[in-house]
Amino acid sequence: MTIPEDQGDGKRAGGLNAFRIALNELRRLSAGTLPKLAMAALVLVPLLYASFYLYANYDPYGRLDKLPAAVYTTDAGAKDSSGAERNIGREVTDELTKSGTFQWHEVSEKDANDGVRDDKYSFAIGIPRDFSAALLSSGNFTPQQATITLSTNDSNNYLAGTIAKQVADQVRKTIQEKVGSEAADRFLVGFSTIYGKISDATSGAQQLADGAAKLQTGQHQLADGASQLATGSGTLATGLGTLKSSTAQLPSQTQQLASGAGQVADGNQKVADAASLAASASSGIQSQLDSYRAQLNTDLHNAGLTDAQANAILARADQLRSPVDQANTKIQAANGDLAKLASGARQVSDGAQQLAAASPQLTSGIAQASDGANQLRDGAAKLNDGEKTAVTGTDQLASGAAQLRDGLAAGLKQIPNPDDPTRTATANTIADPVAVTSNGIASAGTYGAGLAPFFISLATWIGAFVLFLLIRPLSTRALTAGASPIRVALGGWLSSAVLGIAQVIVLFAAVTWLVGIHIAHPLGAIGFAILVSLAFTSVVHALNAFFGAVGKFLGLVLLVLQLVSAGGTFPWQTIPDALYPLHVVLPMGYAIDGFRHLLYTGASLQILGDIGVLVAYLVGGVLLSTLAARKHRVWSVSALKPELSL
Repeated sequence: MTIPEDQGDGKRAGGLNAFRIALNELRRLSAGTLPKLAMAALVLVPLLYASFYLYANYDPYGRLDKLPAAVYTTDAGAKDSSGAERNIGREVTDELTKSGTFQWHEVSEKDANDGVRDDKYSFAIGIPRDFSAALLSSGNFTPQQATITLSTNDSNNYLAGTIAKQVADQVRKTIQEKVGSEAADRFLVGFSTIYGKISDATSGAQQLADGAAKLQTGQHQLADGASQLATGSGTLATGLGTLKSSTAQLPSQTQQLASGAGQVADGNQKVADAASLAASASSGIQSQLDSYRAQLNTDLHNAGLTDAQANAILARADQLRSPVDQANTKIQAANGDLAKLASGARQVSDGAQQLAAASPQLTSGIAQASDGANQLRDGAAKLNDGEKTAVTGTDQLASGAAQLRDGLAAGLKQIPNPDDPTRTATANTIADPVAVTSNGIASAGTYGAGLAPFFISLATWIGAFVLFLLIRPLSTRALTAGASPIRVALGGWLSSAVLGIAQVIVLFAAVTWLVGIHIAHPLGAIGFAILVSLAFTSVVHALNAFFGAVGKFLGLVLLVLQLVSAGGTFPWQTIPDALYPLHVVLPMGYAIDGFRHLLYTGASLQILGDIGVLVAYLVGGVLLSTLAARKHRVWSVSALKPELSL
């Protein structure tokens, strides 16, 4: 049955515009004390949901010091590479208990395990007996992997176990950095030791190179001398060979010389003997002549001659004697010469005899000298050849020593030799080479602030959902009065929109002032929240208007689907692939995205897409409500007496 718009009621129907329809619905809800309380409760539903949840989870990580945790160590300690006693398990335990990150309790291994099982401790970290020995094993080149024990119990709390695993990873990283820094420091100290040794080796190589250079010079000089020796020994061998062949007949010749010299000596002796006889005879004649002259002088004086006369006669006699005196002088001189000749000839004969006797030995010596010279020549030739090889080796030694010196000097420059501060800084960098510098474009600040976009969006949908527990989606009076469907739809939605705006304003006031969540751009965020509320109330209104009682169920189903696909807690990319279409189609993901930009950084171009989608849902909801209003202008039995009424 269709209800016509009669002419008589046209004026009344025209007066029921959308605002009047919404106002009439609000008046109906506020007629009486109990309805007023109910409407106030509807406004406060999002507040109760979102603000209390955000308050409870505002900063759980800041209260981890209230979380009881156990730590125990049975580490026996060990000696490091320098011989120093270390107990790293004790050091780690002390650092944990003093850190204040959790409510640490140092207990025994049994108490720790019992406490985790009985929910006395959320988790326990244990350090075994061989912990230090394993960590320090690398310094002795017997590497072992150290382990720590993490005990959790998900029946106590799953997230506590997850946090415990992160703590264990952080403890492992801290120990790794500590031990790695110490190992790197020892490694760099070893470099310094190597640097010192290589420096000494470089000095030695310099001395070796200098000595090799001097050896090279001397070796070249020795090679030149060996060459000269080879040449000279060859010449000597040739000369001694000639001398040997020339003196081969020397013994027989010297023997002949000795025989001839003997004969000459004998002949000269005979001549000397004859000359001696002649000299004796001449000397006798001289004596007789002297005796005759003296006798003559006497006779002349006896004869009565004067001295002058006697001297004149004697002078005459002396002139006559003069040839005899000259002959005697020559005979005496010849006798002396012949005596000397005989003596010299005898000496020559004796020398020739000695020469003849020695010449066999001389000849033999010359032969031996010749043979030795030949050996010397051969040895000198070998020495010359060896020196040539030695020169080559010495050149290679000098070149190699120079290369060794230069290589050690170049290598020395490549060996690190840092001072103590640089070595410490380098060791720390090696142990922990990568540091993370946070450059947050936007920061939520706390865990609660991080979840705020999700729970504000969720609370807004729930607020829109509960409004229609009391609000009628379509005004029956307006429908019976023949008002246009668009007016009826807008009128039914505007009443929920007004209450939805009140919900988000109260919600933002509580979240900001009571919970303490900082909002980067409050006006923009409130404006966006109002748009979200308008869009959500439009969708829920359309579902209730079009589907009736079933629409409430569909609104609940959409709530569940958006909870799993909106990406409010984990990034939406981590949801199963089958849920991707729901994330793209449903509006809550866009609401959460917009709130994140406005709560943390302010609006950007990306938020225009979120606004566009929400406006589209708002308009779509109004259009669907209009269709529902048009549909409800036709009365049916099911409409007058529905099978299900909520």
